[in-house]
Amino acid sequence: MQTPTLLDRLRSVKSYIELPVTAKVEHRRDRSRGLGADPGIDQCVSAAMGWLCRAQDRSTTADGGVARDFSLVTGWGPSYPETTGYIVPTFLEVGEAQNDPALIERGRRMLDWLVAIQLPGGGYQGGTIRSTPVVAVTFNTGQILLGLAAGAKRFGEPYLGAMHRAAQWLVESQDADGAWRKHPTPFAAPGEKAYETHVAWGLLEAAAVAGNERYAEAAMRNMRWALAKQQRNGWFSDCCLSDATQPLTHTIGYVLRGIVEGYRHKRDDDLLAAARRTAESLLDVVGPDGFIPGRLDSRWRPTVSWVCLTGSVQIAHCWLQLAQIVGDERFVAAARRVNSYVRRTVRVSGDEDTRGAVKGSFPVWGDYGSYQYLNWAAKFFVDANRLERATARGAR
Repeated sequence: MQTPTLLDRLRSVKSYIELPVTAKVEHRRDRSRGLGADPGIDQCVSAAMGWLCRAQDRSTTADGGVARDFSLVTGWGPSYPETTGYIVPTFLEVGEAQNDPALIERGRRMLDWLVAIQLPGGGYQGGTIRSTPVVAVTFNTGQILLGLAAGAKRFGEPYLGAMHRAAQWLVESQDADGAWRKHPTPFAAPGEKAYETHVAWGLLEAAAVAGNERYAEAAMRNMRWALAKQQRNGWFSDCCLSDATQPLTHTIGYVLRGIVEGYRHKRDDDLLAAARRTAESLLDVVGPDGFIPGRLDSRWRPTVSWVCLTGSVQIAHCWLQLAQIVGDERFVAAARRVNSYVRRTVRVSGDEDTRGAVKGSFPVWGDYGSYQYLNWAAKFFVDANRLERATARGAR
């Protein structure tokens, strides 16, 4: 990790001085108190689902989508198509598990909005609904496809038609080697992205719903292309939004989840071996308390001192999935530590704008989603904790 220079420190002081009071309070809380007590899985899942409902209700665009974030600096944000897409399956699954029609109806409102904003060719825009330019983007379309597939499976039309349009657009825009290069996001660094295995997963879900092997074949082409970017130690090149030399655990979580899901759908041994290489190397990164640094270099060394909480729970979820597949209890133990660490950053009482919310970074001033509570962080947090709870019950 680089040692901050005097100029870095001065900039940090200036940034702090300019913060609003609420952000300063949270800054001081994280600095002075650190991690809190672990509220437990049930309280955290309930609170996080409540916060996601509030994020849907408080979106500044009031359109049925889920607000990108609640910021301690600027307040609630506009709806975010990409993450609303993969929040849909969480609402449908939790609603079904809890026999809660209100959660299922919320998921359907999200789906109706996603159908309404689909671009003419079948793709979806990058960024929030207010972002410009409005251009179809591979990654965002793949994430929304996860929601459309879940909607099509449960409800049928109009989500089935929207699912096919999105899936066909992805298949038709794919290069022959399996990569997607034609429709990059304008909101990330240019270049190939190994973590688009998370797009391939969307195609696999669509293939399972529709019985369309063309979708699955395109997904597997991308998976094989991504495996060529994996080093012997499990690290992936070209796997970050902004700096491929030190990828975020968030994008590491994306590439790993896509590969795990590829194996779950297709039982390809190469995918399982690749997933295990990455997952086993990550075991050496996690601390006794569940701390995982938010960025890691090609030798799995930390390059920052803060935690990307989203990435932590994504990785925990993948460990738990792999434990179900290969029966390695090391993955379960590591996932429990990491999930507990993130739960200790979440408050289950107090202000409703932050109750049950998950910060972009811990401490709150870290460089991923600084001073923001992110909707996708809460979504992955719910998923990882629900899987941990299911794993514990299955062990009894």
